[in-house]
Amino acid sequence: MAVAVTTKTAWKLQEIMAHSSNVSSVVLGKGSGRMLATGGDDCRVNIWSVSKPNCIMSLTGHTTPIESLQVNPNEKLIVAGSRSGSIRVWDLEAAKVLRTLPGHKANICSLHFHPFGSFVASGSLDTNIKLWDVRRKGCIFTFKGHTEAVRCLRFSPDGKWVASAADDHTVKLWDLTAGKLMFEFTGHTGPVNVVEFHPNEYLLASGSSDRTVRFWDLEKFQVVSCIEEEATPVRCVLFNPDGCCLYSGFQDSLRVYGWEPERCFDVVLVNWGKVADLSISNNQLIGVSFAQSTVSSFVVDLSRVPKSDSVPHGLIRDDQPLVPPTPTGSSLRRIYDRPSTSCSKPQRVKHNSESERHSPSSEDDRDEKESKAEIQNQEDYKEIFQPKNAICRTPPRNEPFPAPPEDEPGAAKEAVKPSQAADVQTSLPKQELPDPVQRPPIASSTSLTRTEPSVIPAARNEPIGLKASDFLPAVKNQSQTELVDEEAMSQIRKGHETMCVVLTSRHKNLDTVRAVWSTSDIKNSLDSAVAINDLSVVVDLLNIVNQKASLWKLDLCTIVLPQIEKLLQSKYESYVQTGCTSLKLILQRFLPLITDMLAAPPSVGVDISREERLHKCKLCYKQLKNISNVVKNKSGLSGRHGSAFRELLLLMAVLD
Repeated sequence: MAVAVTTKTAWKLQEIMAHSSNVSSVVLGKGSGRMLATGGDDCRVNIWSVSKPNCIMSLTGHTTPIESLQVNPNEKLIVAGSRSGSIRVWDLEAAKVLRTLPGHKANICSLHFHPFGSFVASGSLDTNIKLWDVRRKGCIFTFKGHTEAVRCLRFSPDGKWVASAADDHTVKLWDLTAGKLMFEFTGHTGPVNVVEFHPNEYLLASGSSDRTVRFWDLEKFQVVSCIEEEATPVRCVLFNPDGCCLYSGFQDSLRVYGWEPERCFDVVLVNWGKVADLSISNNQLIGVSFAQSTVSSFVVDLSRVPKSDSVPHGLIRDDQPLVPPTPTGSSLRRIYDRPSTSCSKPQRVKHNSESERHSPSSEDDRDEKESKAEIQNQEDYKEIFQPKNAICRTPPRNEPFPAPPEDEPGAAKEAVKPSQAADVQTSLPKQELPDPVQRPPIASSTSLTRTEPSVIPAARNEPIGLKASDFLPAVKNQSQTELVDEEAMSQIRKGHETMCVVLTSRHKNLDTVRAVWSTSDIKNSLDSAVAINDLSVVVDLLNIVNQKASLWKLDLCTIVLPQIEKLLQSKYESYVQTGCTSLKLILQRFLPLITDMLAAPPSVGVDISREERLHKCKLCYKQLKNISNVVKNKSGLSGRHGSAFRELLLLMAVLD
């Protein structure tokens, strides 16, 4: 019988030499996920079909490097903003420049098309936001309020609002009809890089360089939730088309979030570096990134990625019960009122004074004449932008990109879906079956029901490896249906005294640790917990320390790291989770210090404190190297374990 080939969850699709100089901007068409536009320091805008190596069209006319790009929803128009503040709108079907829009005094940092009107919003380094009417060739309104560069703009799905994110750490919501600021969302502590409206609900997501993703309620104008302590800045975000979850692009990883309550459902390792844009097509997520003159595209198979209707993945503490998220798309939050057809005209937008409007001039006409669309690949151009059937006018979207096979046979474990688990469970270790909480031991197999699983879930509603019927006397006569109470109770009480002794001993040990902590400090209490040689006591203590990051010192790391190595290899899921949380805190707070100390040149003279600190750093580095081997071995697991270990593997990359 042929063995099914296991395919990758994420893979690199292609790498192209996009420009003769450095690439400065890339964007994907959201309608098809197959159109790619790139802008470069060579002042050109090049149009590509994703997965094809040749440029379809090259747009010229800008005299300074391209800083921002955006494609309209039906992928018929593209707008490009340059370093000088000039904006050009191109008609891709006609292969010519449609409008030149001057007005900004500095770099164009962000652009966005109105969802159904002929409007474009632009944000600049000059801190202004301008709304342009492409048909009238002029500026309708200028929004002023930000104090630093406007990095991202998004129109709401109903076309009535525009949200802006800026380097001044704020997100602002503007009313297009009234022409004024509706609300300013504060809370980020770093530049806000991206904003995105929920496709259906009154909800806004924002991602920042402060490494947080925040969700904002657009009815109550308050924060819904905040996901913190990620390893790298948030570069791009995108809601799933049905609004069930949010995909966030980070350095070399994709994270899947829910917001009520805030959860990380999965972390997918994608070696895309600094991802610049995301798009979804055929249940695949396409991501693009650029470095120097090359642009790379990547694909993530979303059918293999857990969403909000799955058991959440990632680092989940024992004190946080597994509460299923509130279903999205419910009546809890207001839904956008969209126009009846895509051809409906938007509500009238408030205009500035006549002086704000721009009238065409001979200079603009000359600019448009100098702008050219050089068709590099006539065949692809006709196929995509001038199809014979007028109904099908976006790039081909017939089939998803084929997934390549896994590089290593061992990686096939990740391909097992919950529906397939019953068919292959005899060939896989039990700890790698997906959703262990939802799949108790199967009673029909005599060889498996009596075996204790290799990983004991943290949340369960029955004894592990035991059944209630095992404690009851066997029924010799089938007609005997009632049991004597005394006989049943005696069977149930089996092992009760042993359990009481175990819990009493644990309570005594915790009292000892608590007494040391109250009379001394956290370091001595950890020493005493380690000396007791009971991992359950260490776990209880770490669960307290993990909640207050300020308690962590370099001294604690030298004590805790050997214990973390044991916890990560434990059969108890709660122990593994605690170990992962502690290791993540140590890596985020102390790994930069450790690497800097080891890389620093020797000090002049005698510095006792520095020598002690260097000794601790060397010890921690050695312990972290040992732990990194455990993390690498377990990063291939599926489920919440795999997600947590893959996240730790990213943080530990500097150790290699």
